[in-house]
Amino acid sequence: MCGIVGYVGAEEAAPILVGGLKRLEYRGYDSAGVAVLDGAALSVVRATGKLRNLEGKLLTETPKGRVGIGHTRWATHGRPSDANAHPHTFEGVSVVHNGIIENHLALKETLKAKGHVFSSETDSEVFAHLIREAQKDGQSLLDAVRAAVAQVKGTYALVAISEAEPTHIVCTREAQPMVLGYAKGQNFVASDVPALLEYTRDVVFMEDGDVAVVKAEGIELFDRAGAQVQRKVTRVDWTPGMAEKGGHKHFMHKEIFEQSRAVADTLRGRVLRSEGDVHFDGWPFSDADVKALTRVWVLACGTSWHSGLAGKWMIESLAKLPVEVELASEFRYRDPLVSKQQLAVAISQSGETLDTLAALREAKSRGATTMTLCNVVGSAMTREADFTVLTNAGPEIGVASTKAFTTQLIGLYLLAIKLGRQRGTLTREEAQQHLSRLTEVPKEIDAVLKTEAQVKEIARKYLHARDFLFLGRGPMHAVALEGALKLKEISYIHAEGYAGGEMKHGPIALIDEQLPVVVVAPQEPRIHYEKIIGNIEEVRARGGQVIAVVEEGDTHARSLANDVIEVPKTSALVAPLITTVPLQLLSYHVADLRGTDVDQPRNLAKSVTVE
Repeated sequence: MCGIVGYVGAEEAAPILVGGLKRLEYRGYDSAGVAVLDGAALSVVRATGKLRNLEGKLLTETPKGRVGIGHTRWATHGRPSDANAHPHTFEGVSVVHNGIIENHLALKETLKAKGHVFSSETDSEVFAHLIREAQKDGQSLLDAVRAAVAQVKGTYALVAISEAEPTHIVCTREAQPMVLGYAKGQNFVASDVPALLEYTRDVVFMEDGDVAVVKAEGIELFDRAGAQVQRKVTRVDWTPGMAEKGGHKHFMHKEIFEQSRAVADTLRGRVLRSEGDVHFDGWPFSDADVKALTRVWVLACGTSWHSGLAGKWMIESLAKLPVEVELASEFRYRDPLVSKQQLAVAISQSGETLDTLAALREAKSRGATTMTLCNVVGSAMTREADFTVLTNAGPEIGVASTKAFTTQLIGLYLLAIKLGRQRGTLTREEAQQHLSRLTEVPKEIDAVLKTEAQVKEIARKYLHARDFLFLGRGPMHAVALEGALKLKEISYIHAEGYAGGEMKHGPIALIDEQLPVVVVAPQEPRIHYEKIIGNIEEVRARGGQVIAVVEEGDTHARSLANDVIEVPKTSALVAPLITTVPLQLLSYHVADLRGTDVDQPRNLAKSVTVE
């Protein structure tokens, strides 16, 4: 779940490693370190806390050398400390590792019996000892890494260097992301693309079981069976500047304001308004295939699960297909009734979320056709699904997802239209109306962003609240859940999202003069609006403070609320795209005013690649 960078080339490695780690800070971490080889001499520098602490140490302990590895750690085994920070080193072997070694205790006992002494509380250190033990038997670093991972039960992105072979890096992966970067006279390995963008945009996404030997002059890649292979080189369209703050105080703030552009990019080339249809490159499903579908499964976690809840309304409304939205982390631990003639849609910003990837595999093994909706070309889900829809959001650095959510909603809306047209449940004229509404979304998001100053003042008014309640009905239930998640993630205020109709079934007991209640109240569909107005009146009757997100010109809801944020008038299925933006701004400004670490909230990581 943390950051890995490796470098081999003609430059000093340490500054390149630290620069790459800085571009991976969004993944969340509690310590950092580098290991650098200068000939046969290995230097390791580690520090607890932010990268600036490591940089401070490097000013006085600057390791020289042109081969090195670096890591930012998020604790899973062992508390944050210098000793538990990566890289871990044993007798000239240094490793960095993402993932979990499930059998590390048994392996440690076996190694201790052979005289090995461990210096950390982590599971990851086991890899350094296993590799060194294999080297004692005369194995090369490549073979020693293979021998080490063969003994491990668990998941890993593993990168190793050794004083015995100081010219190269060996790396491998299993259920953890790892990408190779290709450049002239220098080559790289990293856990995510942004670490490499300053030096190259030509990358290979390693597959499970792959092992790579990274040298300055080139990279040798082997599959699980040991055969040398050539993987497709992907040209990443992101530029280094796309991963910089661009004058914004935080990445999250920048990404909130990038949403109109991200939505436009996700729509671009896909809207066939004159035909009343949607174009997806490589769409493999015939009309007969789609008409034969009996169910859609949406598999996701966190924010992506919330987009799936809104997507359920879109697909069921337009394609008339039943949709089950499943928490991917729960899906494979029961006996889901998945079969052929069903479509499983896995949603993930990174395309590497371990729970969602496992759920995708489970659905596929049971006969379902699979597709993924994600933001990263070449990621594990794009390789394993039968079809991929990319969201084109660009890199999302802030841990709390914003533009990924809105572009996922766009992708799901387009999918609903496509399925509806192929199933004959949506006429050309109806599809044209939906597509026209979607093309207005970037402009409507920009209009909402102009309310930021007003939203900031509302945030200032409520920043000391201990709890928040978010309410929405229909598709707005997903927005309420997402609004509550954003607030709790970055401000550490307890917040709950509820369907409006559920308020009387328990949450109403929480309402008093101290509780802010955020109510998402667009005017369509009318029945939901009338009911949510009733919720507002119930909250006011009990002294609660109402913050209402309403459409322009809605004087009725405005008259009942303590504070109001206006959004453009829109349709029921587009409303989640518009109404979520002010909730992102509210959460951002509450957190910023409280002084929390907005981009890297405590205990969280961007890409959840462990269970």
